[in-house]
Amino acid sequence: MNKFTKRLSITLLAIILMLTAIAPIASAKVPEYNGGVMDEYEYEEVFFLTGYPIKFTGKATVTEKENKDTLTSTYKFTLANSAGDKLTRNVVYVSDLTKHIVKSQTTSNTTVKSYSEKVTMSDKTTFTLDDYQFSQGSVIDNRPATDYYSGNIIARKIYLKNYKSGKNNIKEEITVHITGENVGYKNFWGSTDTQFIDYEIVTPSGTGFVTSKVSDSKSKELNYETHLPSLSSFVGGNSVVSTSDIISEYDYSFPYYVGSGTIKLSKQKSPTIERLIVPKFRDIAKHWSKPNIEKLYSLGILDESSNFFSPDAAMKKDLFTIGVAKAVDLRVLEEKTTKKKTTKKPLFNDLDVKDLNYGYIESALDKGIVSPKNKVSFGANDSITRAEAVTIIVRSLGLEGRAPIPGYKTKFIDDNKIPKQAKDSIYIASELGLIDPDKKNRINANEVLTRGKASQLLVRYLNFLESDLKQNYRDDMFYFN
Repeated sequence: MNKFTKRLSITLLAIILMLTAIAPIASAKVPEYNGGVMDEYEYEEVFFLTGYPIKFTGKATVTEKENKDTLTSTYKFTLANSAGDKLTRNVVYVSDLTKHIVKSQTTSNTTVKSYSEKVTMSDKTTFTLDDYQFSQGSVIDNRPATDYYSGNIIARKIYLKNYKSGKNNIKEEITVHITGENVGYKNFWGSTDTQFIDYEIVTPSGTGFVTSKVSDSKSKELNYETHLPSLSSFVGGNSVVSTSDIISEYDYSFPYYVGSGTIKLSKQKSPTIERLIVPKFRDIAKHWSKPNIEKLYSLGILDESSNFFSPDAAMKKDLFTIGVAKAVDLRVLEEKTTKKKTTKKPLFNDLDVKDLNYGYIESALDKGIVSPKNKVSFGANDSITRAEAVTIIVRSLGLEGRAPIPGYKTKFIDDNKIPKQAKDSIYIASELGLIDPDKKNRINANEVLTRGKASQLLVRYLNFLESDLKQNYRDDMFYFN
């Protein structure tokens, strides 16, 4: 982007605001702790207290209400099956949230506030939840681009089983010991919540075991849409497709009755599609980074009011910072309201508060993903190097701390030329596949990034947020753990 980007057109600004309004995606959340799956129409789970699997389907509602530092989650289930069995369950959980502002983390402790559950079989046998003890501890690491979280669960349910044997009414107690964990992430491009729960079901007949794995994912993907008519002002464009699906797997073992087996469930919501604006640059038709540039322009991450992109010109620090901030929908800092009107001053002398993108840079500085040049200058018009750009991206992901203990060497032959302050980020970015060495295995950390190369790096960043995190938090854990 060039200096003229400060004068954004009304049309482009409207597109950016539209994307901000439609694109944030609700976080994925597994429906309670029973291994069930749901879409917009139906909920489905498997019940095991009988000693053999019974599939229930029906209606489930999940509501959450946050008040100050308390989150109340309410689950209501009305289920049945073709055999005439019925299940009703209403549970309310309360989570006490503690925000650790300095550490940018949130911890929570969850307990059960109220519960009721009853299963009525077609032969009049009933299972009634008599006692429910539940505890979950969670931590959320709030990073600029993505929130990562992990939780552990310990619980115990006691059911009263009532059934007839001849003319006698029999009452038995069934105890279910529950342990488990859940992990997940949430960002502008999607979210995944994966849960592993082990159930030990103790009955008078013997003890059975069930392990449920369930993963709920919501994601947005960029797709290129061809435009077939030849007599047209454009040849194609991009769209954002939002999808949501949940998969589940039960492994069970009841030696005293039905034996062992595996049951798989899945649900998928109807996808939605949003078309994006069409780029019309005249100087990128044969450029190797054309697909990258067009994607970023369509999303409003790169803003241009010219028909020329200048892909081989140097990328400037301010524009790359703005691009990263827009790519993850980094929230602009809220202005403090005061009775007295004051003129806001820029944080540095080379920034302009009247620039429509100033808030993105201010937020990036506030969240520590970019550093100023010195005490008085941000370095807005400086050409950005690969080391500087990679550092901004990795800091936004909050992953720089995952590098080895200082003193290590990277695999690149020009390791000694990597700036000390960028070495951790270069290492992490290489491990994540965000950057590649050249044919001589040099990373060229101090090379000035062209606008075409910067576009490639930003698109790889988007791909990581769109699909790599989902792969790690769902497929890697679901199928290889």
